[in-house]
Amino acid sequence: MRMTLIDWLIPAALFATLVVFALRTRKYSNSVSGFLAANRCAGRYLVCVAYNMAQVGIITLVWYFQQYYDTGFTSIWWGLVENPLMIVIALTGWVAYRFRETRALTLAQFLEIRYSKSFRVFCGFVAFVAGVLNYAIFPAVSARFFIWICGLPESFPLLGVEVETFPFLMALLLSSAIFFVFLGGQIAVMVTDFLQGVFCNITFLVIILYLLMKFSWGEIGETMLAAPAGNSMIDPLGIGAESQFNAYYWLISAFILFYTMRAWQGDQGYNAAAITPHEAKMATVLSGWRWRVLMLVALVIPVCVKVFLTHPQYAAQAQPLHDAIAALPTEAYQAEARVPLALGLILPAGILGMFVAAMYGAYLSTDDTYLHSWATIFVQDVVLPIRQALGFGPVGTRAHLWLVKGSVLAIAVFAFWFGLNYKPNQYVAMWSALTAAVFVAGAGSVIIGGLYWSRGTTQGAWSAMAVGITVSAFGILVKDNYWVFESVFGADGVPSTLARIHESKWISGQVLTFAAMASSIAVYVGVSLATCRERFDLDRMLYRGKHRALLPESERDFREDRGGEQSADLPGWMRTIGFSREYSRADTWITSITVLWPLAFTVVFIVGTAYAMTFGIAQESWLAFWQFWVWLIFATGCVIVVWFTIGGFRDLRRMYAHLERYHADAGDDGTVRAAPGEKTPDA
Repeated sequence: MRMTLIDWLIPAALFATLVVFALRTRKYSNSVSGFLAANRCAGRYLVCVAYNMAQVGIITLVWYFQQYYDTGFTSIWWGLVENPLMIVIALTGWVAYRFRETRALTLAQFLEIRYSKSFRVFCGFVAFVAGVLNYAIFPAVSARFFIWICGLPESFPLLGVEVETFPFLMALLLSSAIFFVFLGGQIAVMVTDFLQGVFCNITFLVIILYLLMKFSWGEIGETMLAAPAGNSMIDPLGIGAESQFNAYYWLISAFILFYTMRAWQGDQGYNAAAITPHEAKMATVLSGWRWRVLMLVALVIPVCVKVFLTHPQYAAQAQPLHDAIAALPTEAYQAEARVPLALGLILPAGILGMFVAAMYGAYLSTDDTYLHSWATIFVQDVVLPIRQALGFGPVGTRAHLWLVKGSVLAIAVFAFWFGLNYKPNQYVAMWSALTAAVFVAGAGSVIIGGLYWSRGTTQGAWSAMAVGITVSAFGILVKDNYWVFESVFGADGVPSTLARIHESKWISGQVLTFAAMASSIAVYVGVSLATCRERFDLDRMLYRGKHRALLPESERDFREDRGGEQSADLPGWMRTIGFSREYSRADTWITSITVLWPLAFTVVFIVGTAYAMTFGIAQESWLAFWQFWVWLIFATGCVIVVWFTIGGFRDLRRMYAHLERYHADAGDDGTVRAAPGEKTPDA
């Protein structure tokens, strides 16, 4: 099956809807805080759905499709090791709550408050460079995805000229992302991301149901059981030969989840968008539910594609697909192409159009967010601080916003050029992990230490960043042979030590990322202990205690204690683990249920792993468990979609009402200013 008229009309209708809603945001984004952080007026459901959608681009789905095609259900099992950390994050509002308390518009603004102006500029520049390199493959991967799933030709005639489809489509996708950023900044980005999130949630459930009806569980089971020894797709203890996404990959992922909370700045506009720190915390609590729908669709699609490609029942239908995949030049291209090429044949008219529209929504939600974020960071944390240091006066609001928009356009042009020239030679997940690690390897310790440890010092922060960058850059050099081995050393000039690391199956991008992070932690702690002369006043930075009076009056009102009677009724142990006076009765129930879910599956993981290691579990029993798990998550996903859609539209209505009353502060532009009697951090 390929795109019919109805399949083209569905994404066109989605685009038109997004434009209508985005146009309404224009009048609210004429201030710096509005364009950069939506005037800090978003509720929990709006932030949760939009923020999670911003993290679910085509690039992310391609990452998961590659992963689950290779590992099947085993990755889900080992992914359960993240559950204890998810519980801690939900109860404490780990990093998200305290970061919102600082009222910083960007991470680097917080770093200036906590450390120094020069450190802000340095980190802003590193985050920008790492982020743009990370983002630069997004448009290319997305364009190829649409070419493959829609069955588009390599070129087509336009006004008498033969135009190549790939660069044309990449330029079209980038133009649409730029359009929405220019239209209303973070407000437009958040509103359209939310609408795309609602549509994608519904579409994903439809896709899951259709595929599970088309491919019987018997066929799925036969395909999973056909995996060779050491590469089991159902028994998590039988993946010893899996070199990319094994148990170590997931143990490191669990650590990274906790360590890098709010460190990656590709979606930084959401970090400051919540109306209060408590709403930011509750959005984080709710995010665990939203990811379950994504987790299921990211698994079911590649598993069913594997059935289609390898099960004898579909051999004749799949042969043209095998030929098309084999014709692609590299394994990396083949891994990217499998799922979109297969879905173009498997999905019927209407459902294919829904999926293409959802994928466009996934593309747009990530790309407009990333363009907005990296441009914001470059202007706020590099250009303006340097300009201020050189003695120039403040920039007017209009000029400020055009600087951001100009940066958006420049980043898009670079991504277009990069996409035309980059030749993938490793899984998307590994490229993403390595390029992100250049910044987050050191930034994780700097953020956590800065928010929670009064003895963290500027010297410790500089040292941690230097080590994180060095180890991560080394990882990129030895694992990406296209850029280094062929471009720098030459085909025959690779030093033997680097060659051995590059060819190693266990020293993956994930392992090198962990090494960079562990080194940064050790350096941050050690140097800080050696150089700390005076503890930092965290209460002042977080507007707590006597410093609460420094908050703007409007936000002070929002931070007033809520649900005091409810909090007083709670047992002491609940207050100890994170339930505070800000919790309403509904908040308490939501958080409790959210925590109990991963807690229950943590018990299942511990008991199941111990039993399997001691007595063994039959393959048929694993299959039965995974069948139960799939339908449980599907049923839960249906409830989540209804719940979050209602809550999100309620928050959307409240946000518009708040924006009508809101009067932006021209001084709220990301510049660190001292309160009376205080000094700004040393440059």
